[in-house]
Amino acid sequence: MTATLTTEPTVDDLDHARHRGRALLLAGGLGVALVVTLLVAAGLGPVAVPPGTVARIIGHHTIGHPVTADWTAAQDSIVWLVRVPRVLLGALVGAALAITGAVLQTVVRNVLADPHILGVTSGASTGAAVYLLFGITAATTATALAASAFAGALAATALLFVIARINGQLTSLRLLLGGVTIGYIFSAATSFLIFASDRPEGARTVLFWLLGSLAPAAWSSVATTVAVVATSTVAVLLMAPRLDALAAGDDTARTLGVAPNRIRLWALLIVALAVGAVVAVAGAIGFVGLIVPHVARLCGGGTHRQLVVVSGLLGALFLVVADVAARTVFAPRELPIGIVTAAVGAPLLLVLIRRFHTAAS
Repeated sequence: MTATLTTEPTVDDLDHARHRGRALLLAGGLGVALVVTLLVAAGLGPVAVPPGTVARIIGHHTIGHPVTADWTAAQDSIVWLVRVPRVLLGALVGAALAITGAVLQTVVRNVLADPHILGVTSGASTGAAVYLLFGITAATTATALAASAFAGALAATALLFVIARINGQLTSLRLLLGGVTIGYIFSAATSFLIFASDRPEGARTVLFWLLGSLAPAAWSSVATTVAVVATSTVAVLLMAPRLDALAAGDDTARTLGVAPNRIRLWALLIVALAVGAVVAVAGAIGFVGLIVPHVARLCGGGTHRQLVVVSGLLGALFLVVADVAARTVFAPRELPIGIVTAAVGAPLLLVLIRRFHTAAS
């Protein structure tokens, strides 16, 4: 007779399974909420369209929904050509900013890190401003603008590494201080470009664009952003276990076979790619990458795989709702979306700071 060896699950295994189950349930709920929010947001505006009609219009254009069209040609054009690209782009930009914020907070081990603080957004803004103010031709604007923004983000990332490694090893503190320095450098460069430009209309475009806007959204920009954000998100999910090790400290990461500096390098390159892409299509939008990851930790916590998924969904929800407020509160005038995210994000940041202080004491 052969004895069968059975292993009883430990308390840690049960806790891990319960936590993973809660994370999956949370992600599923956020996914449903996002779909509903997208349908509602696509119907809001000067010409209101019910969510059911929005869903049928989308189905008609994507899968050839076999129902009789009960909407007008004007509604079809407004929803499919204007609002659906806009809300999808808002969801993509919000998800990308939230995910990159979560990654950067781990890379520099600082709860206040985000693409703005590390200078990546400032670099992308400077690159885009160069094209907007001094671009020779308006042809292939979206492609050239995206390339300029990415080049600026990559330049800021490269400079960040150079500064952070001067006279020493690459550390979290050096990255943070270097990022703040680079942010000031590129912000000053952008201001100088606006001052030096002899195109007043271009300067006004840059100033409005620096506060963020989804108004120029089109299907072409959505397609490009989908590719970049999807690639960046998959890359972050693949390196999530290494980010878990890095979050425990450099020494712990090394004992687990993870090279901290190499992970930081790859993480910052991914952040540069994602931030450059979203800044090119939506401008410099603040507070999303700073606030949303903290809310995601409070809601789901857990490993970086869970954090990335929850942060992405929350960031998408937040920016879609913020864009609805930006285009409807003072209609027919449109607010820059950065004003809305700052108005919501700044008070929320104070609440989070108070919560962290209370927990620490």
